[in-house]
Amino acid sequence: MNVALSIQRIDRIKTEACILFFFEEGDALVTIQSPALIRLLREWSKKTGWKAQRNSIEIIPSHTTTAGNFVLLAGLGRKKDFHPGRLAQAAASAVRAGQQYNLTQFAVSASMNAGDLPPLPPEEIARLILRGFGSGSYEFSAYKSGSSEKMTKKLAIVLTQDTPTAAAALIKIAEEEKIVLETMSEVRDLANQPGNEAYPEAIAAKVRSLARKYGVSCTVLDEADLRRKGCNALLAVARGSRRPPCLIQLKYAGKGRRQTPVALVGKTITFDSGGISLKPGKGMEWMKFDKCGGMAVLAAILTAARLKLPQPLIALMAVAENMPGGNATRPGDIVKTRSGKTIEILNTDAEGRLVLADALSLAADFKPSAIVDLATLTGAVIVALGHAASGLMSNNSELAEQLRKAGEAAGDRVWPLPLWQDYEDDIQGQFADLKNIGDGSAGTIVGGAFLRQFVPDNIPWAHIDIAGTAWLEKAKKYGAAGATLAGTRLLIEWLFQRERQPLKRDTQ
Repeated sequence: MNVALSIQRIDRIKTEACILFFFEEGDALVTIQSPALIRLLREWSKKTGWKAQRNSIEIIPSHTTTAGNFVLLAGLGRKKDFHPGRLAQAAASAVRAGQQYNLTQFAVSASMNAGDLPPLPPEEIARLILRGFGSGSYEFSAYKSGSSEKMTKKLAIVLTQDTPTAAAALIKIAEEEKIVLETMSEVRDLANQPGNEAYPEAIAAKVRSLARKYGVSCTVLDEADLRRKGCNALLAVARGSRRPPCLIQLKYAGKGRRQTPVALVGKTITFDSGGISLKPGKGMEWMKFDKCGGMAVLAAILTAARLKLPQPLIALMAVAENMPGGNATRPGDIVKTRSGKTIEILNTDAEGRLVLADALSLAADFKPSAIVDLATLTGAVIVALGHAASGLMSNNSELAEQLRKAGEAAGDRVWPLPLWQDYEDDIQGQFADLKNIGDGSAGTIVGGAFLRQFVPDNIPWAHIDIAGTAWLEKAKKYGAAGATLAGTRLLIEWLFQRERQPLKRDTQ
């Protein structure tokens, strides 16, 4: 995606199409100064009844009212419902609609003059729009015969700005977003690969390659290493598969003054059949995306390294395939985790919390200033939040609020759920210290309560359940079917915004 900057009105940019964002109330995101264009838009709206509903798109010939050939009208919905993610989604919807007309050159304004709404600075407008363009133009076609060059590489964007004051900032934003987009596209390709291609050894090989490419240290703990380290919960998940598990450790040293690292942990189940507690056949094909927590963590640390962020990072990816083979773990089996706590495995389909139990224990050994784990952990989070937000649980209220705000700013939203001690009663084992499922109620929270047992109380920790946001089962106006890398944008935004002082410990 090539981005240029122009200090002039959007209607004067010679391009294939200019994009204008509108609210349902009739207001444009940016003031339109061309009387001829205003008349055209009024006549079109009156004729078609277009109301600028969220992600609705109209493509109309400009009839010489702009220097471009077309005008794309992108709906933002109602003003009272606006948040940054709406702008990114509308931009994604616009570029996807433009693709249908083979449009690859767009002009868009980085200004905001939406009256009563709190203004966003030009650099934030630009970041959100470019983010949307990158997401909306992505397609995974590696396994389709005769697939063409990716649309992302063909995009030419002109960012317009009324004054030159923000020019340097906009150029910097464009450079950063290009890096983010390139990195996320590479990792998204891996996330979209099926289980017969992206098995644990293949994942490890690809991650090694990406780590070398972007200057990140990579160590892969194989099955023997995991056994020596006592990671019996992770090993238990992989017993039914002929593919051995591994744990990938990535380290980025940071570029600022000497700081305590932040640890990112990702569930990376390359395919989840449920094991002996076999899932229903219908929809099981989507379980190739059970690796998306690890993919989000991978994209975040590679992006941080490419952007030369100051914060040192450690990323751990717990990689395994969950299959019902003859050597598979049985319901009722008991394993001793690396932490020394024992788990009664009552359901082998609650495997994500098992691999994370050992991974979180390893992460704690680095004595990080915070641990954030991402996982497609529970179907219950879809019941609670649908597909609009990921679930957030934490042992530290300040960390939780930082992540919530970062998600809001990035359009990668999370919603906090309580993690009161009451919920820990549901995971107390009858024949072991813990059991890996509760009684069926508060499933997402119980999953978080289980993970909390493997993080020392003095380390701020947060768990983000992305089961409802990690992939799209069918194409939307704003994105292609497949992996979304939910959580990546949140983590990057959080790392940008994170305060340098240590988080305070609190209790809940």
